[in-house]
Amino acid sequence: MAHRATAAPRTGPWLDVDGPRGSGAGGEEVAPRRAPPRGNFAALDLGTNNCRLLIARPEGERFVIVDAFSRIVRLGEGLSATGRLSDAAIDRTISALMVCAEKLRRRRVVLSRSVATEACRQAANGAEFVARVAAETGIMLDIISAREEARLAVLGCQALLEEGDGPAMIFDIGGGSTELVLLEGKRDNLRIIDWLSAPLGVVSLAEAVGGHGDGPAERLAAYGQMLRRMREAFAGFAARLPARAPVRLLGTSGTVTTLASVHLGLPRYDRAAVDGLIVPAASMREIAARLSSMSLDERMSLPCIGDERADLVVAGCAILESILDIWPADRLGVADRGIREGILRALLDSASSRQLG
Repeated sequence: MAHRATAAPRTGPWLDVDGPRGSGAGGEEVAPRRAPPRGNFAALDLGTNNCRLLIARPEGERFVIVDAFSRIVRLGEGLSATGRLSDAAIDRTISALMVCAEKLRRRRVVLSRSVATEACRQAANGAEFVARVAAETGIMLDIISAREEARLAVLGCQALLEEGDGPAMIFDIGGGSTELVLLEGKRDNLRIIDWLSAPLGVVSLAEAVGGHGDGPAERLAAYGQMLRRMREAFAGFAARLPARAPVRLLGTSGTVTTLASVHLGLPRYDRAAVDGLIVPAASMREIAARLSSMSLDERMSLPCIGDERADLVVAGCAILESILDIWPADRLGVADRGIREGILRALLDSASSRQLG
């Protein structure tokens, strides 16, 4: 089936950040040469763990957010064991998508794109699920490739990458996969020179390794096993990384925003405080070690983690530490933006180009 993915990591050089137009500039703030159509744009990102919608009104080169929606749906729950999306996960997800569909209608969206990622790529019934979503909600999901997922994530958050000339890495820890993208050049003139999509994210890794909710010894052993799995998943890509010292690192995912919130000691999540934050890598490692040693109940009691993230945050910590092992930057940029913002940027560019035609 065209929408299914193999178990092997996906890699490929020279990924074009700008997509079909291919200017090579790779800048997130690409200015359209003519004003885009009037009305709201929308981007929907259905991942293995989350369903996220962003509706925005274009104003010149930027967007003004009109509405947003995010819900943990765990679409990929049990997928690694059965190879299929479960009925319960599908029902949860369609319920969330119905909310999204109502927002799209109410906000009179004129241009949109809805994408699905690793869970739908892997599932034997992924295409069947997409057809049911279209029939019941009217939303047409596009199951994108790992290559496109990496491109959109970079396009959406690269404006937060620290300035500099040396190599940089942007990563996205998802529910079912982790994308690592190696770039070079200045922030407004980036080239993607290598990338990896490893088929392990917080959901799939947590399901693959049991024991992280047991006693201290079992938690330590489980975390070590997670680290070993990620080390193996990243090995080929790590061997291709430049030998000179890493310079810039930027992460976009629930894992990095959650750990950044813990770093700041926030009583509740605050996007304005987290998006664009620079955190010492040593602090992120210390938080990861602390969370991995806690019981499930202890993690649930922490602000900004709670019930919904407590069972998955340890897997995210293992993935993050493994990234820091292969790209040992002194500090880590945090982005609360990614695929949805990348979609909006691409829609704005596309709409402006069509007007010129």
